[in-house]
Amino acid sequence: MSDPRYQQLAETLTNYSCALKAGEKVLIEASEVPPAFVNCLIAQAAAVGARPVVSLKNQSITRQLLLCASEEQMEIVAKSELARMREVDAYIGVRGSENVSELADVPPERMRLFESLVVQPVHFEERVKNTRWVVLRWPHPSMAQLAQMSTAAFEEFYFRVCTMDYARMAAAMLPLQELMQSTDRVRLVAPDTDLNFSIREIPAICCDGRNNIPDGEVFTAPVRDSVDGTIHFNAPTIYRGVSQEDIRLTFKEGKIVDAQSSNSAHLNRVFNADEGARYVGEFAIGFNPHITDPMKDILFDEKIAGSIHFTPGNAYDEAFNGNRSQIHWDLVLMMDPAHGGGEIWFDDKLVRKDGLFVLPELEALNPAMLTA
Repeated sequence: MSDPRYQQLAETLTNYSCALKAGEKVLIEASEVPPAFVNCLIAQAAAVGARPVVSLKNQSITRQLLLCASEEQMEIVAKSELARMREVDAYIGVRGSENVSELADVPPERMRLFESLVVQPVHFEERVKNTRWVVLRWPHPSMAQLAQMSTAAFEEFYFRVCTMDYARMAAAMLPLQELMQSTDRVRLVAPDTDLNFSIREIPAICCDGRNNIPDGEVFTAPVRDSVDGTIHFNAPTIYRGVSQEDIRLTFKEGKIVDAQSSNSAHLNRVFNADEGARYVGEFAIGFNPHITDPMKDILFDEKIAGSIHFTPGNAYDEAFNGNRSQIHWDLVLMMDPAHGGGEIWFDDKLVRKDGLFVLPELEALNPAMLTA
């Protein structure tokens, strides 16, 4: 008998996130996930009359393919995966990894080739634009280690976060979306951070569990050339298998003109990938009440209650500011008292202080209200 938490999560993904209907085709893509959970997804999809298609992957195999694959081989992979993606109405991606740094020794040029030839056309151009989709991590012991928790405690945390009442959160975030869409100037103030930019006339998008699990953010994008000042991120991160801490970026007229971190050489190699990599494609405010500390997994860390994330690289079409890039690197600044505090200002009005919303219409997004 499978874990009852598997069934609850499968129901959330199929019925709420993807809202599958009879006759629809759904691609279930799972990497290093227990067969019992994949079976739950298949059964749940079939129960509503949908037609599941399954693809199983493994990070160590992906690593070996990336190390030896030619451009021609990657094009074959892209062609086959793109054809399959075009056939489905929805996509559920469950991504686990026994070693979160499995791809750390793949040469950067190989990763760039894979991202441009496979990830960009299959996922950013087809899946994101033309399917209903949801992506989530699977709780391997490697994630528990990053979170500095026991495996059992982390699993309890994981399922609590991933099966929370997202419909309630969805209603609470609508006033924030409305406020962001009527805002011009944003100012972020925190230790070693004073950043100004405009979000004028760029849509604000609610993330309420329909595309990512866990979820809990409203995102937009800065006007491309409007970003000025310095931001010092206090959450550690992993990008392309490489750990980074203490990232400090200085902007002038939208462009990163100085980038420093615990591994500045790697940081700048990423930002030199293309012209758009030194401009920002996303600004978001996070408020998932169950996520309070970073664990080097961005699908969790970008939703930390009392945080924001700022994203060098590609902008999403839903909140497009004109920036295109091969990269999209969410960098997190926690602004609650435990992590140094901070303030968000919209058009000279204080919106959030030390991680808590201060405007009455936004108080329903504070942790005490979302978990009451």
